[in-house]
Amino acid sequence: MREQSRNEKIKEKLGRLKKERQAVILAHNYQLPEVQEVADFCGDSLELSRIAARTQARIIVFCGVHFMAQTASILSPEKRVLMPDINSGCPMAEMLSAGQLRRLKNKYPEAVVVAYVNTTAEVKAEADICCTSSNAVEVVSSLRNKEEVIFVPDKYLADFVSQKTKRKLIIWEGFCPAHIKILAEDLEREKRLHPNAAVVLHPECMPEAIALSDAVHSTSNMCRYVKTNSAREFIVGTEVGIIYRLKRDNPDKEFYPAAPGAICPDMKRITVEKILHSLEELKFEIKVPARIRNQAKKAIDRMLTI
Repeated sequence: MREQSRNEKIKEKLGRLKKERQAVILAHNYQLPEVQEVADFCGDSLELSRIAARTQARIIVFCGVHFMAQTASILSPEKRVLMPDINSGCPMAEMLSAGQLRRLKNKYPEAVVVAYVNTTAEVKAEADICCTSSNAVEVVSSLRNKEEVIFVPDKYLADFVSQKTKRKLIIWEGFCPAHIKILAEDLEREKRLHPNAAVVLHPECMPEAIALSDAVHSTSNMCRYVKTNSAREFIVGTEVGIIYRLKRDNPDKEFYPAAPGAICPDMKRITVEKILHSLEELKFEIKVPARIRNQAKKAIDRMLTI
């Protein structure tokens, strides 16, 4: 009861502050349940950045990881973008620097560069076009007149796209530490335990696991898939934080994490207390320098036209 009372008081303070500051709170689908509860919108990274660009709010409190707040700043340079915990990074995004990408481009000067949105603003600025986990196949398919395609940084998403498009890609050796914890043996175990469950995985998973799935979707598309699917049980192969949203939106259905250990510690850094502090003190602001922002926005805009 004491915990519930504390959260209610924080919610009341946040409600007042949002009005005073003309602020909106955005939370990624992997955030803690209490963070999702105080958010105005929940979704995947690009979906939230597009919401940020459309909203009339002057301040965006982005509950996610660093590259997501950067993307919101790229799409909404006139707004103040805050991160409640400045240390919430993305290990995959940090596996590729702009300098490393430039060297790869020099090695393949004729190649077009596709950068997953799970990259830093500096890497996006070096790319020709961005993609998300939901549209990566369409983006690569649109490059049919290009013989060479560099795909960074996730080798497993690249493998999934390569299989779907039948194209050989130049791949960077990045990966998501949470998604590689979802093994084929985990799915085999869960399928034995729940034989009537549909299996839905994120494309950042390894190919051996994806081969055992019924569907492969981004987090937001997972939410849509579950809502419209006639199955009553689902084995979910992505970061376990999404289970909360799936259950909240579909209380009559059951959800089982493919691997309970598939947790992103960086996504769990943000708390309601940190959100309140961020809005009170206007910390921590994420601002992308104009030169990088303009170049990165070109790559994002090219993706949005597809």
